[in-house]
Amino acid sequence: MTYKVVVVDDHLLIAKAISSIIEGFSGFEVLYEAENGKVLIDKFKVRVNIPDIVLMDISMPIMNGFETTQWLTDNYPDILVMALSVQDDDESLIKMIKSGAKGYLHKNVHPAELEIALKTLIDKGMYFPAWATSKIFMSISKKDDKKTTNEIKLSDRELAFLNFVCTELTYKEIADRMCCSPRTVEGYRDALFEKLGVKTRVGLAMYVVKNNIS
Repeated sequence: MTYKVVVVDDHLLIAKAISSIIEGFSGFEVLYEAENGKVLIDKFKVRVNIPDIVLMDISMPIMNGFETTQWLTDNYPDILVMALSVQDDDESLIKMIKSGAKGYLHKNVHPAELEIALKTLIDKGMYFPAWATSKIFMSISKKDDKKTTNEIKLSDRELAFLNFVCTELTYKEIADRMCCSPRTVEGYRDALFEKLGVKTRVGLAMYVVKNNIS
């Protein structure tokens, strides 16, 4: 199967270079480049222009990466957004995750890691390198008012689901292990998002680590 990718970046030469690299990866093809979120949204008016993955720059005119990622999360939640930016500060990383990004890479990433990231994004639903995971964990740890397991009631099934969150299993595979449907697992996930005040699987995983859930 070939997965379709769109590169959103306001620097044409960079966008073309990234596209050229991705075209060399087995199983991926680049549909087109877009210079900002507004152009991407306009492209989406034609169904064949809707990709599986969007590689998203952050700093862009008219409609930046944060706004565009949030729009995609609201309107096309199945599209996997991976930030590809020169910005690697805590604020940008956390803001992109809160907007719905499932991955984050720095633009100086080696092509080999980019290929691994894309394949992992498809297989596992997210990809964050070690430096990004560390920043996410530190951000969560700094929040003194973050809820703990002592302050909120979690069901046995929700706790069981949380134990699988830190593995590399997909949600479908977790459903198989828990002997329930993928829709039921999605229900556990959404309920925990609400209870724990997080928005992504990474947030759930960091919550598990912080609170020593086992």
